[in-house]
Amino acid sequence: MTEQQQQAGVAWLEQLLAYQALPVAVTAEMVADEAGASCWLTLDDSNLSPEQVATLQGDRGSVLDAIQYLANTLLNLGRSPDEQQAYTIELAGYRAARQEALQALAAEAAETVRATGQEYEMEALSSAERRQMHHLLKGYEGLETFSRGKEPDRRLVVKPVD
Repeated sequence: MTEQQQQAGVAWLEQLLAYQALPVAVTAEMVADEAGASCWLTLDDSNLSPEQVATLQGDRGSVLDAIQYLANTLLNLGRSPDEQQAYTIELAGYRAARQEALQALAAEAAETVRATGQEYEMEALSSAERRQMHHLLKGYEGLETFSRGKEPDRRLVVKPVD
């Protein structure tokens, strides 16, 4: 990712928040994880009330997910796949905490499937979280994943490889 892409992400997100009368500073940092490298755009919540933080996060991260979807769509518009950059929107440690919870959930699901030999259907996850779980569970040999159902009740299923 170029410095220009990072700064474009910061400028875009700060402008979006300014439209909501939320003058929030945003910082950019490259973070590597199992899925590759992502530019984390972190909102400085020091001048936000707890209510504003809760509103920006949304129920189960839904507002952060929507902002993140817009960022990834608009900031990569017109770029070739090689030039595209993944953006992650972070606020008050929500993404980092949720990532830890998803890693624990993946380990629990893998252990349960291996112990029982049966399918394990996970709690309702957002589409972004399901993608992340598919990727996390690829690291467990002898297991496969798929999604079942329709939104908003689509579920991720883990099962032993046949």
